[in-house]
Order: sequence, then C-alpha cells, then structure tokens
Amino acid sequence: MPVQKTLAMILAGGEGRRLAPLTQERAKPAVPFGGRYRIIDFVLSNFANSGVLRMKVLTQYKSDSLNTHISRGWRLSHMLGQFVESVPAQQRTGPEWYRGSADAIYQNLNLVTDEEPQYVFVFGADHIYRMDVQQMLDFHIAQKADCTVAAIPVPIEEASAFGIITADESGRMVDFQEKPKSPKPMIGNPRAALVSMGNYLFTTEALVREIVRDAGKESAHDFGKSIISEMHKRTRVAVYDFATNTVPGQGPNEIGYWRDVGDLDTYFECNMDLVAVDPKLSMYNDRWPIYTAPAFTAAPAKFVFANVEENRIGSATDSVVSEGCIISGGRINRCILSPNVRVNSFADVQDSILFEGVRVGRHARIKNAIIDKNVDIPPGLQIGYDAAEDEKRFFVSPKGIVVVPKGMRLAG
Repeated sequence: MPVQKTLAMILAGGEGRRLAPLTQERAKPAVPFGGRYRIIDFVLSNFANSGVLRMKVLTQYKSDSLNTHISRGWRLSHMLGQFVESVPAQQRTGPEWYRGSADAIYQNLNLVTDEEPQYVFVFGADHIYRMDVQQMLDFHIAQKADCTVAAIPVPIEEASAFGIITADESGRMVDFQEKPKSPKPMIGNPRAALVSMGNYLFTTEALVREIVRDAGKESAHDFGKSIISEMHKRTRVAVYDFATNTVPGQGPNEIGYWRDVGDLDTYFECNMDLVAVDPKLSMYNDRWPIYTAPAFTAAPAKFVFANVEENRIGSATDSVVSEGCIISGGRINRCILSPNVRVNSFADVQDSILFEGVRVGRHARIKNAIIDKNVDIPPGLQIGYDAAEDEKRFFVSPKGIVVVPKGMRLAG
C-alpha cells in the first residue's frame, strides 16, 4: 500500500493520573522506559518500521517534554512527504479541551482533510509492543471493513479494565462492552476475554462520518464507549488478532507481547520484562528497532574498581545500563539505568529503575524502587527496606514499589 494513502493519528493527550508522581511534570507518553526510550517511541517506531511515515501526535497535558522529544528526535524527510508532528490542543471547535479520544480527532479533523489519506490509523501513545501495522491494513482491506480494531486475549480477571469484544468466525465484531464489571469470556476459552488494544484503523470516509455523528450528540466522546460500541451495529467493524502479527527478528516468546502501562505496578513490571536473559520484549532487535532521540553528549557506560579485598567492585548483573552511567564501586542487580546515572562505592541497588541524572551515594541501599530524574540519594540511605518509613516520605504503589519524584531533595 503506497505510503501516501495512510495517515497515523496518535492520541497522546491523556493525563496519566495513575502513573503519578511520574506524570507530575510530564505527559504519560513522555515517561522514560527501558533506560533511554520514552513510552511514545514504541508506537512511533512501529509506524516508521511499517512504512507509515506520516504521523500526527495529538498532545494536551504537560506536553513540553513530549513536544521537545518529538521535535529533536523524530525528524523525517518533509521533502519526501514524511513527518512526525506534534499537534497541541487548539480549541478549534470552542473554548474547551478534548472531552475524550473521539473529540480529540473531531477537533483535528482538518488534519485528515488536509492530508487526504484513504486510511487513517488512530492509535494510543502509551502502550509497549512491536507491531507491523501494514499487516493490520492488509486485513482491513481484505475484510472490506469501515473500521478494524486490534484485539488481544487477556486473563478474565484482568479484562474489566478494557473494552471487551465478541467476534464471529469471519472476524466481524458482533458485540462490544466498554470496561464491564463481568466481562464475557472468549468463545472456547472461559479463562480469557478478547479485549481492544485501543488501536483502530478506519477508512477515511467512515472515520469522518462517525466522528461528526458523535460530536452532535450527548456522549462520552470516547472511541470505545461512544464510537465502536455503536458503529459495529450498523456497519462492518472487523477484529484484527494481534497474536497473528509478526515482525522481522522477533523471538517466539515475544509474539503477542503488548502491555498497557496504565499504572505504576504495570509500568514497573514491563520494565523488568526487559532484564531477563530471554526477555519477553528484546530491545536488541536491529531488524525492527525502537528509535529514540540519541543522547549525543553522554559518554559510554563505565564500571570501575575491582578491589576485592574491600568489596569495592563496580558490577551490574541482569541489568540495562545506558550511556553515560558510572558504576563506581557499587553493585546493581536487575536494574534499568537511564543515561548519566552514578552509583558510588559500596552502594547496592536491586530491582529498581533509575532515571537520568540520579546519583546514589556510598553505602546506600535501594530495592523495588523507581527514582525519577535528578535525585541525589544521600550516603547510607535505605529505600525499599522499611515499608512504614517509605510511606512517610514517598509514594508507595499497591504492590510495594517506592517512587521518588523528580528532583526530590532527600536527607540522609
């Protein structure tokens, strides 16, 4: 399919309240992930690798760092009609912010009409996965659908957080329920439900028709609640099985990997997926790379001191260590370090995520923690070892992950 017939509209305007305090000063899609990436890099890379090179990113809340990341790191060739462009909320239809995901598209329908695509992808910006969207487009065309929804099975006990889909044998949607308390199980699999990934593909005519229809009535103006739940009753909505999607260089255990990083515990677990010897999602697939803004000013990572007698050994095991990091006589295990992190002598950091510019003082001990950008951990401080003390000073997730906010000043 020629590139010029497609346009990607990427929804990146959500507040991300359940990821607070990581979203106190940044939009959810701009939250760091996997050391050197941002969450939004995954959806942008999927489109870039798939050959869909016209992308509009709809932003809204606390979008400065997100806009900066896109403008500096995602430069395509305008000469060839390629672009990744941030579009801030413009209040084109009145003095109000986006009322929902569908309203975000409605307020920016001029972008669609200006570009004149034949097909429009409407994808979220806050999911972790690899996907060849060309395969979804091929399925959409073969189904002669007005809309195609990407779907994946999830355990039935987790399904109430998603839109639940029922499809017939031909792949056509016959029922849709948005976040029901009692999800319908999949046909033939009572332990799982088929859920929407929040990734949609429309023929342009159908998208404009449905968005305009929804804008003229009282609704949640949300794709799941308002568009898909009604659209499937009067026109053909197809269901694309994400489990059939494959990309070059992908390992067998990576097929079907998709995570909605909706809360801190899920975010933490997704990052920890990367440090396994045989990870569920490999960041080392150079045939389907995840692109990001390069850290040109950062030197290579460095590990120093091998003083066995004093136990002053700079070491990292089962960890992801970004450029500019210095492990200076400290030890990290099952950790993810963003650029320019320093771990000083005799410090011990386990099962943790350290954002850019974090400094860990001597003899400090950290486990099960997320330390946001530019935090100095004083010498000897312990985080993650005393739940009662941690709760007095920090945010602690339901599963016990301690989060230290960006730039927080700590006393030893």
